[in-house]
Amino acid sequence: MPSTQIFLASTLYGTATLAAAIDSGLFPPATRRILLTSNNAATPETSRALAEAPGFETLRARFDEVRHWNESISPLHPTGWTPRADDVPLWERQLRRDWDLGDSRISLALESIQVAPAQAVAQCFPDAPIDVYADGLMSYGPTRNKLDPLVGGRVRRLLHLDLVPGLRPLLLSEFGVQPGIVPSEAFRKVLTELADNAPHPATDAEAPALLLGQYLSALSILTPEEEENLHVRMVRGAVARGHRHVVFKPHPSAPERWSRLLEREADRLGAQLTVLDAPLLAEVLFQQLRPALVVGCFSTALLTAHTFFGIPVARVGTDLLLERLTPYENSNRIPVTLVDALLPDLEATETVTPPPTGELSALLAAVGFAMQPQVLSAQRTRAEGYLLSHLSPGTRRYFKRRRLTSLALPGGLPQRLAFVPRNATVRRLARRVRRIAA
Repeated sequence: MPSTQIFLASTLYGTATLAAAIDSGLFPPATRRILLTSNNAATPETSRALAEAPGFETLRARFDEVRHWNESISPLHPTGWTPRADDVPLWERQLRRDWDLGDSRISLALESIQVAPAQAVAQCFPDAPIDVYADGLMSYGPTRNKLDPLVGGRVRRLLHLDLVPGLRPLLLSEFGVQPGIVPSEAFRKVLTELADNAPHPATDAEAPALLLGQYLSALSILTPEEEENLHVRMVRGAVARGHRHVVFKPHPSAPERWSRLLEREADRLGAQLTVLDAPLLAEVLFQQLRPALVVGCFSTALLTAHTFFGIPVARVGTDLLLERLTPYENSNRIPVTLVDALLPDLEATETVTPPPTGELSALLAAVGFAMQPQVLSAQRTRAEGYLLSHLSPGTRRYFKRRRLTSLALPGGLPQRLAFVPRNATVRRLARRVRRIAA
């Protein structure tokens, strides 16, 4: 019987991860390999599609054909739609006909399995085994939502880049999914392909400081004014470290006025600033510009630069983000925590040694459990152990006292009141009071 592998991707970084996995033999041979692209932008019609990204054609060679999820489900939006249970057989029949799948055995490689479009694709092929691949730091955190066992139970493995060597991801661990590493050397080779086939940025600066914008105000994490200030701090910090050539890579959706503000600040400090608005991966710029320093907030690219290319990196603003992220289970919390714990502060005068892998793993378990205690109930003992032995003024910023108290974890209410969250009588009285008040 013929077999078809369907690879869902929404970013060039994710597609590069898939290409590296295929090059490394992590996917067995198949009759057909289909790359299924999805444009998840709020208004896909006005944004650049993945297939139009510089370097995409070099990655496309790994696949027999390319299909577009947006076209297949039009006019529905990829991030807002999943099929109704009664409609699943109809959708599978329709997609098999449209994509010429016939009775082929299907296997899926999906990103962000907790949400659409990955969930929708998984539901449309209910008998297909699933491999999940991770294209960033979020894979080290817990599964964002409680996953339907009919989907989670089909996941065979989690493929991820070794962005933090030795650290084991928490994603899908509640299903016993085993993580597998996409070889770093294979990923670097793919990135070299992209760099060789991408236009070179228009700058003559040698070994500049590269600043990475993320457009956090669009996520309602910071206000536009606060994010402007964050970028200004990046410029000031880079110049204070002796860099006179600074390159700023803004988020594609960021307003142009931010770049103009940075240009004025660079002029005031006597530095040369270049703003790159070309839609290039930061990892491509690492190879083309050979930066002497990469600065960002909590971008995955910081760890890529540090781990894969050995480039000095520095962070800015993670303390503010740890305070602002709401709710506590916000999936950005793990990337912010890892970057804060591992990388040096651009504005700090003292050097801080990052925690050893064992301690970092325990921190990850504690934060992950506090984020998703039902999903990661098996991590409670590790979370309690970390908090009892490592909670200090330096690590307290990773946790909220109210959250620790609600979960009856060390570091919450004073010990003499710690019985309250566990006391069934108190909880019963509290429920009665809420009912009366309502």
